[in-house]
Parts: sequence; C-alpha cells; structure tokens
Amino acid sequence: MAFSFRLLSKSKPVFGSQTTLQQAHAIPTRFFAKQAGPPALKGDDMLKGIFFDVKKKFETALGILRKEKITIDPEDPAAVSQYAKVMKTIREKADLFSESQRIQFTIQTRTQNIPDARNYLLTLKEIRIKRGLTDELGAEAMMFDALEKVEKELKKPLMRNDKKGMALLIAEFDKINKKLGIRKEDLPKYEEQLELKIAKAQLEELKKDALEAMETQKKREEFKDEEMVDVKSLDIRNFI
Repeated sequence: MAFSFRLLSKSKPVFGSQTTLQQAHAIPTRFFAKQAGPPALKGDDMLKGIFFDVKKKFETALGILRKEKITIDPEDPAAVSQYAKVMKTIREKADLFSESQRIQFTIQTRTQNIPDARNYLLTLKEIRIKRGLTDELGAEAMMFDALEKVEKELKKPLMRNDKKGMALLIAEFDKINKKLGIRKEDLPKYEEQLELKIAKAQLEELKKDALEAMETQKKREEFKDEEMVDVKSLDIRNFI
C-alpha cells in the first residue's frame, strides 16, 4: 500500500524547459477552474464530506492502478507515455487537476483581485519561482520590458481595467509570443509535453525509491546473497 501512496503523490521535478512558461504566458485568459461545488457545510458535516470525497478519489485511483500495467523505466518513451496516460485517466475519473490546470488555477485565484498589470506580472513571477520553474527563454523579462514600453506611452501605471492600455500590452505580448515561436493553437501540445515531463520525473522518483528499498532489503542477512531485480520487471499492481 505504501507504494500506491507514492504513486499518487506529487514528485517535485524542476522543469528546465519552455513548456510551463508557454502555458503561463501565452494565453493568460485561459484558466481551468473547476465548477463550483455544493453550498458550504459546517462542523461535522463538512469534515464528513471532505473525508468521503477524498476516500472516493483514492479508491477510484487505486481501482485504475490495479488494472493498468506500469513499467518503471523513465528512459523508455513508451513507458513514460503509458504512465502519463494512466495518470491522466486517474485525474479524469477522480476529478483531479493536472499540473497545467493547477498552474492556471493558481494564476487565476492569485491574480483575480490584482488591479494593475505590474503586480499581476510580479505575481506570475512569484508563482513561477515558488513552483521551481525556470525561464530559459527569457519571456518574463520581455514581458516586463513590454509593460515598461506601454506605461511610458500612457505616461501612467497600467491598470487591468484600462481596455485601451491592456490592448496595447496584449499586442506587445503577441509580438513576444511570435518571436519565441509560441502559438495559441499549440497549447494542447504544450500541455501534453508538460505532462510527459512530469510523468518521466515521477517514474525517475519511483525508480529511485524502488532501488533504495531493494538496497535496504539486501543489507538484511537473509537477503545478502540475493541479486537485485531490474526495476523494469516490477509489477506495481502486486504492491497495491
């Protein structure tokens, strides 16, 4: 059962690519918020509701993991793709956010009450740093330069309810996206790339954990003469 908990937990990769920033910057108006839930409950009813909801999601995930074959081989694209597919099925069936949806939802909730463009961009930067994301393309600096240009033209700070000013800024962002080769219609591809990177990172974590567990077991007297098995041969379904 411990192995299944590890599968369901979020590993902590640092993505050294443009994919996540493409999603954060390319289409700032596209958010993936879940639908509003039922009216808020109080006291024991609220706790019971949370418990049964988590229990249902967990049982749904385990049910899928008991059926699907996962190969712990982060270097095999087919294994990574299959793992990503299984995790996507779990998210859909258990009504969970994907990583890209989490990022977009975080942006939406953190920025919805920010009145000015500068603090909006600063909040995006803060979110990026806290999530361990890198900006290898330099998109962030370009966005701040674009804001400086627009505010200089307006001769005042840009407020988000300033339709004319925001139109100017979005036009500048469109130029940046074009320069970086980021297209709105490619967003699904960026999302898929991100999920594959996450899947590979999580498989690497699973492989590391499995090897550490076998090394620990091998130190025990009764297993000292046993050879370590290849983690690719492990069937996770046997540990659930």
